[in-house]
Amino acid sequence: MAAFSNLTDKINHIFSKLKNRGALTELEIKQAMREIRVALLEADVNFTVAKDFINQVTELAIGEEILKSLTPGQQVIKIVNEQLIKLLGSTQSKLGVSSKLPTIIMMCGLQGAGKTTMCGKLAVYLQKQGKRVLLCADDIYRPAAIKQLEIVAGKAKAGFFEMGQSNPCKIASSAVAYAEKNGYDTVIIDTAGRLHINEELMEELKAIKRTVNVYETLLVVDAMTGQDAVNVAKAFDEALDITGVIMTKLDGDTRGGATLSIKAVTGKPIKFVGTGEKTEDLEPFHPDRMASRILGMGDVLTLIEKAQVAIDEEQALQMAKKLKESTFDLNDFLQQFEQVAKMGDINDIVGMIPGASRLKLGDKKVDEAQIKRNKAIIQSMTKEERANPKILNYSRRKRIASGCGLQVQDVNRLIKQFEQTRDMMKKVSKTKRLPF
Repeated sequence: MAAFSNLTDKINHIFSKLKNRGALTELEIKQAMREIRVALLEADVNFTVAKDFINQVTELAIGEEILKSLTPGQQVIKIVNEQLIKLLGSTQSKLGVSSKLPTIIMMCGLQGAGKTTMCGKLAVYLQKQGKRVLLCADDIYRPAAIKQLEIVAGKAKAGFFEMGQSNPCKIASSAVAYAEKNGYDTVIIDTAGRLHINEELMEELKAIKRTVNVYETLLVVDAMTGQDAVNVAKAFDEALDITGVIMTKLDGDTRGGATLSIKAVTGKPIKFVGTGEKTEDLEPFHPDRMASRILGMGDVLTLIEKAQVAIDEEQALQMAKKLKESTFDLNDFLQQFEQVAKMGDINDIVGMIPGASRLKLGDKKVDEAQIKRNKAIIQSMTKEERANPKILNYSRRKRIASGCGLQVQDVNRLIKQFEQTRDMMKKVSKTKRLPF
């Protein structure tokens, strides 16, 4: 995950020094903990949170059973992982469901945090679980806010309710009545934000909570604002007693410190994280999985879940059959690109693979633009060429390159990549069952 890439690199470097030693002294452990503390602070983790975290890990790591262990480095890493999970919230905190439907979710936050967009993402997530969701436009101040939510609702294929620039409390209560009448079991209220926290904003939100039976009060915070996000969360929690936090823009160029600090500072869990711009780019927050990703250990469970959603089972079986019969062609290769694209950001997927952070890639990332170019090359071929790549002579390759605005070298590179992939998958299919 982009938000933690620098922190992951630094912690892995510290861990590599611990693992390479056959025995550890108390002094060496304390030195490693000092380095981790610096890495946390550089990642914009709250000073007090970082200090307490290091104190807890150090106290556990310098115990006699650790120092005398046959693998002290591994034991210290295990302690860091356990304490990091605890810092992030220990267990997943799921959305609650009201005993009296509809379940009312109030979304709040400052302007620019991505609150309105997040309403749509949450609607998509809930609808996949069989919920009927109504989005309520209750931001009556920001220009075009109502129209924006209407567009978001359309993309999410959710219900939409608005009453123009009326009283926010009246809009909320009318939306709930509309939901009850029309069979919606969940209402998501998009409330007004402000450029900064003020009493007027908090009073309006308190009034909405008093008017309708809000079951979940979710605060949307921008991870890129760093420690400001923690301060915002603290202020909203003190005023509204929020039930959880949604972190947005964790896919951006942020240091990730707010994610590691919010639970410790507010006592309230992170329930979801936004991982991209698409309506489906919302993940439930799992403290254990996030800790694993931060420490460079991958996140196999999330990777499997993404694959199950993106990869059609019937297509996977057909692919296995094609490999066994040696009929894997460029149509199948294109299908692979499209399935991987459905799983989300390529670099994020690579980060979920255990050990991927230890690969010597330097500053290189998986080039998503190259994947798009590869798709364009295949789509510029005829049906015959895709089905039988052996006929791709120089003149055909030159025509294909011209058709997609690329060079012949680009086409040659793709063909070579296809042949290597086909040969590798053929070997896998002969030695063991395919992982489909």
